[in-house]
Amino acid sequence: MANNRRMRYGGRMLALSAAGLGMVAAIAVPASADDQPTRAQLIADCDSGEGKCTFNDPQLGQAYLGGFHRVSDSLYNCSTSPATQSMTWSDTVGSTDSAGVSVTAGGKIAGIIDLSVTATYSHTWSSTHSETSSVNMTVKPGEVGWISRAQVMQNVSGTWQTHYDDRKWGHYFWFVPDVITGPAPNGTDGQSNAVVVKSRKMTTEEKDSCSSHAGKAKTFVVRG
Repeated sequence: MANNRRMRYGGRMLALSAAGLGMVAAIAVPASADDQPTRAQLIADCDSGEGKCTFNDPQLGQAYLGGFHRVSDSLYNCSTSPATQSMTWSDTVGSTDSAGVSVTAGGKIAGIIDLSVTATYSHTWSSTHSETSSVNMTVKPGEVGWISRAQVMQNVSGTWQTHYDDRKWGHYFWFVPDVITGPAPNGTDGQSNAVVVKSRKMTTEEKDSCSSHAGKAKTFVVRG
């Protein structure tokens, strides 16, 4: 009886091992769409819930300051002296995966990553960060100014494990390595968000547009 149990258990282990080898080979060796899923199909099944997915062994990378991007309207100074004005800015920074696909806030994928990071590092992971504030901006005569901001970012790498109740593409389990890039809390690893005022000289066309504002304010704001 004990021998029968060992044989049955050994048979299951052999089947799992073979399946595992099959999964690795399927990912590593090019094949037709009928033979294996695309990365996008597996992630889509994770997002829809058709596949029972986990994000295994998350590893947080070193935080860094992301690139600066415009977050305000533009202030044009048509006067002959520096102009100072309070400008409101607003910024929302999201997350993307290694294929450049957006990780939507509040979606199933974002929730799975947050659950995994929280379990491993005991702090939450957010797929998006939004912030709004205002800055007194000074622009020199004949120049246009705007506000730019840079967000602290961080990568989290791991492996998606997708489990199907019935075999799909020949296997119950599929594995996809992934790297998610998303906003990190201000101060992570000593990095701080940054807000700066930037400016440049007006073009000839922009200087000409100052005349269309004659009799009005000597500074004007252009959306976007």
